[in-house]
Amino acid sequence: MKRNRKGWIFGALALLASVVVYAVTESRGVDKPSGTVGLQAQGTSAPSPRTGRVTMIDLGATECIPCKMMAPIIEELRIRYTGKADILFIDVWNDPELAKIYGIQAIPTQIFFDGNGREVFRHVGFLDKKRIVDILTKLGVS
Repeated sequence: MKRNRKGWIFGALALLASVVVYAVTESRGVDKPSGTVGLQAQGTSAPSPRTGRVTMIDLGATECIPCKMMAPIIEELRIRYTGKADILFIDVWNDPELAKIYGIQAIPTQIFFDGNGREVFRHVGFLDKKRIVDILTKLGVS
């Protein structure tokens, strides 16, 4: 019984966090997106990177606790994979329009694109360095 109650409470907290993220992004004014370097629209779908390289976009916020935990990982990987893959961070609280375009319901969310700009993997929540490296390796990044 206690295990079931804990699961329910965790689910309720996750839902509440999603609602708060949505409310905050909706309440802020929509400014021109600033983190869209290399992103191009594909018809009615979300903008996708078309750089000829694998791209990972981490969508989060600088004040989000899991996002803060991921920040040094993202920065380390951005430097490590310079010229091999593009690792980007987009603050959805500063660019709420991108949160809508990418269909972000909770942060952090990581989206991986192949070299042609097609989304190949999406993850919601904290993603550790080993898992990110594994995904990039599976996508052909060495």
